Amino acid sequence: MNRLEVVRTQFEQAGIDALLVDSPTNRRYLSRFTGTAGAVLLTANDAFLITDFRYVEQAKSQSADFDIVQHENGAMSEEIQKLLEKESVQYLGFEKAYTSYEKYELYNQAFSAELVPVAGIVENPRMFKSQDELKTMKKAAGIADAAFEHIVTYIRAGIRERDIANELEFFMREQGAESSSFDIIVASGERGARPHGVASDKQVEKGDLITMDFGAYYDGYCSDITRTVAVGEVSDELRDVYDTVLQAQLKSVEKIKAGMTGIEADAIARELIYAEGYEGYFGHGLGHGLGMDVHEEPRLSMKGNLQLEPDMVVTVEPGIYLPGKGGVRIEDDIVITEEGNERLTTSDKTLKIIEA
Repeated sequence: MNRLEVVRTQFEQAGIDALLVDSPTNRRYLSRFTGTAGAVLLTANDAFLITDFRYVEQAKSQSADFDIVQHENGAMSEEIQKLLEKESVQYLGFEKAYTSYEKYELYNQAFSAELVPVAGIVENPRMFKSQDELKTMKKAAGIADAAFEHIVTYIRAGIRERDIANELEFFMREQGAESSSFDIIVASGERGARPHGVASDKQVEKGDLITMDFGAYYDGYCSDITRTVAVGEVSDELRDVYDTVLQAQLKSVEKIKAGMTGIEADAIARELIYAEGYEGYFGHGLGHGLGMDVHEEPRLSMKGNLQLEPDMVVTVEPGIYLPGKGGVRIEDDIVITEEGNERLTTSDKTLKIIEA
């Protein structure tokens, strides 16, 4: 069953007879169209990609299973309405998580069909990766691994966090990535206590831990890896933090398997970290789904009720953050299998001490 058929099987339960998709990621997932403007209209029997003159030829080459409809002068809603009338659509599903209220008002005025808000109708199938998707994600993970091996030869005391982030970005692009998966996080010294400390002009100092969270966006899919390194010798307290996070991460990767919930997966690391005296310093979930977006379902957290199943890809990223001192996070991407899981990111997690 292809992607379009999987989505159509959900129409009856959702109470719709057609689905309008204009979020870029879901549009690309269904149609493989990589242009920046357009919408997908999926009915019980037909699939349409509506776009403007700039992208018509591109759409024809990328979306062979779709009828390509060109709209003029920004009048996409008018072309969609013509298709709704032609297809006798009465109940049109729209992406409630993506559609703004302004766009909803436009649709409500332009369309004869009754609008029905839907959620997860495309995102839920996206949780399960095909073999082709996994092959692409392994390539994205490999680029991130190579970037880490490169960056440890580049880091030195006195360099700015921003320089490290730029070097990671340049290297990943040279290896074939379209871009980084997200704004690269480089947080050194006391800034390491900020889980999302995007790279700044701060200079790396001797005795700093540096947390680097980055990933490669390759052929539409993301990788997401975090490694923490030391510049010169660090304090015994920070080394203990590193060792605790590493043990929590290794144990989680060893134990996570199909059948457990995100709550149960999160508890593996959380219980170990709390037992070592760091309760209150691990303030985020253990991980999240990964794919065309860097954050997808399922969530590995204290509220992650979804059950893990084979072919889901998730991150495993425990961390400890001590205000005024620094922090550590270690992250891998894994795919859930029938037997347990397989790491997609494989670079070394032993604490690397870079000569100051």
